[in-house]
Amino acid sequence: MPLEDFIITVFCWVDDQLAACVGDQRLRQRGFAPSLSDSEVITLEVVGEFLGLDADVQIWRYACRHWRAWFPGLGSRTAFAKQAANLWVLKQRLHQRLIAQLGAVADPIHLVDGLPLPLCVITRAPRCRVFAGEADHGYCAAKQAYYYGFHGHLMISFDGVITGLTITPASASEREALWELIEGMQGLLIGDKGYLGALLKADLATVGMDLQTPLRSNMDDDREPQAVVRLIRVRRRIETVIGQLTEQFHVEKVRARDRWHLTSRLARKVLAHTLGIFINRSLQRPDLQLAGLITA
Repeated sequence: MPLEDFIITVFCWVDDQLAACVGDQRLRQRGFAPSLSDSEVITLEVVGEFLGLDADVQIWRYACRHWRAWFPGLGSRTAFAKQAANLWVLKQRLHQRLIAQLGAVADPIHLVDGLPLPLCVITRAPRCRVFAGEADHGYCAAKQAYYYGFHGHLMISFDGVITGLTITPASASEREALWELIEGMQGLLIGDKGYLGALLKADLATVGMDLQTPLRSNMDDDREPQAVVRLIRVRRRIETVIGQLTEQFHVEKVRARDRWHLTSRLARKVLAHTLGIFINRSLQRPDLQLAGLITA
């Protein structure tokens, strides 16, 4: 899809759905309406994320250089960044409407995993003043490294649609954060060994979730070997999604100094990734084939 068509497609969907989200509610109680509409701001954020521009200033400069004619209300960098951050709730609502349209919440199979959101390397942690009292020390098993920052907890459907993302201090329990992600869901839940435990499995069964994880090497597994192989194969799908969030959408680069801006940044990355799947389906492309969606 040419970039021009991608921008138009994103704007049309965002504008239609934003009107449905807001309804008769007035977003701003006083003051002048911004010269750049909320739909235009979110569109620029999504397009910027797809182009690898994850900082507000990068998106603003790119829009000023290339798309000023399409977005004549584009004002100063600070006005754009502030308006974008203030729209974090709407971006989350848009995402909820999008996953409902994609049927992701009702999917009978979901996958869960975590990812590190480091603020700095461990040696700089004593001098780091960002998110003081909120961030903490943690360990990333995949990278086999300690870090200082947050831990992201990601839930996706079987097809790879992100249904939830929440963050906790890096030292927080993955099991506790899991409860924030499963609201309204039932069926099979696939996780890694971090979610292993008879008590958690029993608690999830009471809300209709069947938790399945790999077992440790010293544990007896009475499941069929073929079922375990399928389980491991399916679980790789969430690793693909995490890889896309990390490499294309730069989710591990926090680039925020408060939770307000961090929440907004994460919300637009999740929305951008899910919109990519939505557009892929309309073009009859594989859901997670985000690379090459925008052509030169």
